[in-house]
Amino acid sequence: MSRVSRVDLEPVFDSRGQPTVEATVVLSSGAQGTAGAPSGASTGVHEARAFPAEGVPGALRVFRERLRPRLLGVEGDLTAFDLVLRGSDPTPDFSEVGGNTATALSVAAALALAEESHRPLWKLLARPGVDGRAFPTIVGNCLNGGRHAIGGPDIQEYHAVARAPDPERSVRAALRVHALVGEALRSRRPGAPLGRGDEGGWVSGIGNVEAFEVLRASCDRARDELGVEVRPGVDFAASEYFRDGRYRYREQTLDTEGQRRFVEELTDRFGLIFVEDPFEQESLDAFAELTRSIGNRTTVVGDDVYVTQAERLRRGIEMHASNAILVKVNQVGTLTATLKTVDLARQHGVATVTSHRSGDLPEGWLAHVALASGAWGLKCGLLGGERVAKLNELLRLGRATSAA
Repeated sequence: MSRVSRVDLEPVFDSRGQPTVEATVVLSSGAQGTAGAPSGASTGVHEARAFPAEGVPGALRVFRERLRPRLLGVEGDLTAFDLVLRGSDPTPDFSEVGGNTATALSVAAALALAEESHRPLWKLLARPGVDGRAFPTIVGNCLNGGRHAIGGPDIQEYHAVARAPDPERSVRAALRVHALVGEALRSRRPGAPLGRGDEGGWVSGIGNVEAFEVLRASCDRARDELGVEVRPGVDFAASEYFRDGRYRYREQTLDTEGQRRFVEELTDRFGLIFVEDPFEQESLDAFAELTRSIGNRTTVVGDDVYVTQAERLRRGIEMHASNAILVKVNQVGTLTATLKTVDLARQHGVATVTSHRSGDLPEGWLAHVALASGAWGLKCGLLGGERVAKLNELLRLGRATSAA
């Protein structure tokens, strides 16, 4: 069996211009992989810390002093590699090594192992029963607010959720909705500024509910034009505006019961098929009540409440808190830990949605993670090289599967 013969970590920048890290892992067979780690702006308090207290310089120092000596010579096996990463940091949140360091190294090792075995990455990672023929729904970010877009709505993300028999039609439908949303915003506010947020969605000084009106109309038009099922979805990112026990929108302030009713009304009025983080990150009880109410007609997704942690998901499963979980590799630090959470979700009938981060890189490996997971969805921005890289890689996987 081959072993790790070289491992490097270097500083790079993400799509927000923020510093992050890129890793290269070389095996004794000559196979190698290189991957960078994304970073989020809207982060859960329980997720892995992206970097040590000293930031990227501290991460590079810890890598040189602690990680590199331990990783050199490790057998070419992803579980063994990731165990060394996890065992090198005694903190529960990777605050000494940095979750981004662990993510970049873990993914780079997986890419090297895939190259060595002459398989695409998704096959190396594929969960039991996943044959690569069921492609994820596209959850495409069309309109931004909250932490991702100052000056936009309070609600963080408005999505086109597109599902077709092949990924190319799904991507085309989501992109069409994005374009139609832009047209509608220009028409409603002629001459007003119209920009794009961190993840490529439009940014406009539009109200929370008015944004749903624009999104729903754009989804309906795209569906009629393209014959693809496409419906509205939303990431409330409710922790971002939850203060002193209330959800504080510019237009209204709601207690937990009021927030539940608001989400239910929006789901029914606009036909939402994807509802992420409708409550703050400690409110599993509220999640469970909402899921009992609307879980038979929409996908209730937990992100900040789970942060891809298997033990947090286990609590959610016991409470029937949601019917889906968002999966972000750098929230938990390694691919092995990510797939442990995916396996737990699959065992209990909880759908998975593989997600990008707001600060991302022009790499396609996330599409492989989604396909390997048997994910219900791939959540991704629709514009910008760092987003399109993931969508284009999904198209390549679709073509490869069709040709097989």
